[in-house]
Amino acid sequence: MPIDFHAILPELLLGGTAILVLIVDLFLDDRAKVVDNYLALAGTAAAAIALATLVGQGDRSTFGGSFVVDNYALLFKGLFLGSLVLVLLMSGRYIAQGTVYQGEFYFLVLSSFVGMMLMPSSRDLLMLFLSLEIVSATGFIAAGFRKSDARGNEGALKFLLIGVLSTAVMLFGMSLVYGFTGTLNLAQIAVRIQAIGNEPAAVMAMFLVITGFAFKVSAAPFHFWAPDTYEGSPVPVAAYLSVASKAAGFAGLLQVTFVAFPSYSRYWAPAFAVLAAFTMLIGNVVALAQTNMVRLLAYSSVAQAGYMLVPFAAGSSSPDARGQAFQAVLIYLLIYAFTNLGAFAVVTLLSQRQPSNLIADYAGLGRRSPALAIAMSVFLLSLAGLPPLAGWYAKFVVFKAAINGNHASLFALAVFMGVMTVVALFYYLTIAHSMWIGRPPEEAGEAEAAPAERLTPSPSLGLAIGLATAGVVVLGILPNLLVQYAPMSTLVASR
Repeated sequence: MPIDFHAILPELLLGGTAILVLIVDLFLDDRAKVVDNYLALAGTAAAAIALATLVGQGDRSTFGGSFVVDNYALLFKGLFLGSLVLVLLMSGRYIAQGTVYQGEFYFLVLSSFVGMMLMPSSRDLLMLFLSLEIVSATGFIAAGFRKSDARGNEGALKFLLIGVLSTAVMLFGMSLVYGFTGTLNLAQIAVRIQAIGNEPAAVMAMFLVITGFAFKVSAAPFHFWAPDTYEGSPVPVAAYLSVASKAAGFAGLLQVTFVAFPSYSRYWAPAFAVLAAFTMLIGNVVALAQTNMVRLLAYSSVAQAGYMLVPFAAGSSSPDARGQAFQAVLIYLLIYAFTNLGAFAVVTLLSQRQPSNLIADYAGLGRRSPALAIAMSVFLLSLAGLPPLAGWYAKFVVFKAAINGNHASLFALAVFMGVMTVVALFYYLTIAHSMWIGRPPEEAGEAEAAPAERLTPSPSLGLAIGLATAGVVVLGILPNLLVQYAPMSTLVASR
């Protein structure tokens, strides 16, 4: 069967751009290395154009059906490319000021996003594994990119060790699944697993596979690598690990659960209910005690992963409820991407002035830079789920998916999510209050005071903040823009 090069064109362009950036960087002096950023943006734009040509073309498959382009894959690929644009915009000046190895940095970021682009199109376990490893391997190196930073080395080492362990567990589970079914194709696995029935070893194999993806989405108790890794990483790396890398993990998790193992939903759905509750609890409660903004956003991202796991608990419900649960995860991911990347863009700017990234450094930000404080307030309140910002609709669809599951345990989980949302609201509002009401550090007499002058982002960073802010506001007012493009049951309609 010939290879459908059109189907894989976005990935080819992005991968080619990564190699081109690395080669061109060899011939640039330190002052001209900004060209790497421009090349990366141009390659991303080319990949986006190639992706647009696949819209409305129907389902396409290649590599013997292991790579499929459908509405589900297109939606995720669009999310990843949009996230990549924001990450590149916020990286320009930050990376230029911190290292001369800019070509290597952009190579790692682009390569990681190639793995993310492959993930939603993967339709067998081998492709899923390879995609996840491309994302993980480049992420390990990017997290420790600041080699002289002890915190960066510690975070990268934790990321590597826990990542390797989870990969071994997942690969063992995949080997058992192949042993039981004799196939790697997800759709065929679903048919043969159903014929096997309630084989305990098969159920165990399924949970081993899920464990690997639980690490990737930083679900508790597999989350403890995230705060140290985010804090030690360059801020743009922490941004894409918290958003795009997490979305890639959810793309794989959706396929493993709803496509490969729908007949075992009576086992994995209750497990996800417990996992979601535990993840929300750990993320929100520990976030209350944080004094570092990056660590707070790290625990916030853990809690957000818990909210996104709630719809998985409805996986054993009726087909309509499963379709709504599937759609809820997609919508939440799209809204979360705009919101969290925007928050990290603001952190990127302040970290250039205050590398310690203390929450106290944000006190009085409204006096120094009102526009920046407004943007950060929008992102924080959206993460909290307050209308009319986009975060309210993300939480609404998750609540709706849980309630439509029509089961007492799902009602209890929805109530618990409501309680955790109130807890999260406290620390988000505390930061917002400090930005507008608090005294700037220099007025409080702190030794390591933030500069009193107005904080002005670079044009690219300002554009990233502006795009993210516009996305959060527009999607909060017009959420139907997402609903009509988020397939409710592309992969679960026939299950």
